[in-house]
Amino acid sequence: MGRKGENVAFKKNLLCIGAGYVGGPTMAVIALKCPDYRVTVVDVNEERIDQWNSDRLPIFEPGLDDVVRAVRGKNLFFSTDVPAAIRAADIIFVSVNTPTKTFGEGAGMASDLQHWEKTAQQIIEHSDGSKIIVEKSTVPVRTAEAMERILRMNGKGLRFEIISNPEFLAEGTAVRNLLEPDRVLVGSLETESGRKAAREIADIYAHWVPADKIITTNLWSSELSKLVANAFLAQRISSINSISALCEKTDADIGDISFAVGSDSRIGPRFLAAGIGFGGSCFRKDILNLVYIARSYGLPDVADYWEMVVRINDFQQERFVQRIVHEMFQTLVGKKIALFGFAFKANTGDTRESPGIYVARKLIEERAVVSITDPWALDNARRDLEGIGGRVEFQTDPYRAAEGAQAIALITGWDAFRQLDYEKIFRVMVKPAFLFDGRNLLDHPRLFQIGFNVYPLGKPSRTHFA
Repeated sequence: MGRKGENVAFKKNLLCIGAGYVGGPTMAVIALKCPDYRVTVVDVNEERIDQWNSDRLPIFEPGLDDVVRAVRGKNLFFSTDVPAAIRAADIIFVSVNTPTKTFGEGAGMASDLQHWEKTAQQIIEHSDGSKIIVEKSTVPVRTAEAMERILRMNGKGLRFEIISNPEFLAEGTAVRNLLEPDRVLVGSLETESGRKAAREIADIYAHWVPADKIITTNLWSSELSKLVANAFLAQRISSINSISALCEKTDADIGDISFAVGSDSRIGPRFLAAGIGFGGSCFRKDILNLVYIARSYGLPDVADYWEMVVRINDFQQERFVQRIVHEMFQTLVGKKIALFGFAFKANTGDTRESPGIYVARKLIEERAVVSITDPWALDNARRDLEGIGGRVEFQTDPYRAAEGAQAIALITGWDAFRQLDYEKIFRVMVKPAFLFDGRNLLDHPRLFQIGFNVYPLGKPSRTHFA
């Protein structure tokens, strides 16, 4: 557990089960803003806990290192001793993995809640007092009901109150999202004890979040709000990406359209940048979960509507690869293609559902030589492509990745890629040199002037071919 804070009298003991992308940063910020609370994060993954206790954290998030260093060993502790942490906790946040099912009923769409159920059983086994249990993972609507039933049958006479407190974090800005949230949602059963538990959770956030941004609601609305929020954001991305395909057929410019549409105060500019498609742990999973729920309640039209958001995302990735093949004379055999970026978005090392995985696999199927460079995601890229066969290189230096390549495919919008010396890169590439900008990040007129054949998304291409 830690040592410096052992003899300090804390107001409450908070525990988070799960030390991943949500649990770690969330509890670090709570510890920073609530010095009167003892905060413990546990995980059965010993290597991950060792990393949280080291100088190189297991995840990259701007600002996270500073927050963890400020409170670790004072009122923030990382441990693998799950039983002891459960016994000591007054409030338990559950932030375990809820992947999409790969088998049985709902395979490919429904959430797999086996880790949730195992955690509930652990809480029962090791608790010797009543506690508040907080859903922090993204879960299907009415999961709290199932959890409450499991915990109610504890055989010890203990009372567990269930709270839904979904996260609304964007990787790359998670620390800022936690410090300055748009809203904090706290859902509870509409009973006296449920509302009291909700107030206790709201009191945690009230240490730094304005009261008008802390929203209390019932459990089911809270759970569904998380899925719907992600679905709406993904819908905007798929909407603008669908128009980018039309722009390429009509010589319209997706940048102009995004600006014009986003200038409408009813719409706003966010999530209207065309790209190769969304990734990450939430969007696809949450939309498919929403689709499954709608179908299970006999709402096929609603399900089909939201499933189309995912289909457009798949279409955008497919046509990006198809364009590479088409423009490079219908063959990639033996041609080296440098992937600039592999994380699903900038400022994170997370590659879950990254478009880079799809692009790399398809290029390898075309027998291209793929050279991948990314500031933070290379270790995950190696794991994602393990056993894939073909010729794959992993380079920390983008100049090395581009050496001998005939094309660059920009996958992730890292600012570092904007700052590169593309004249130097052009000199070491095979000619004709192609650049496919999957994020519309780069200076296309300048690249064309250097000598590249440039293919943005939703904008006219710039080529030196007659």
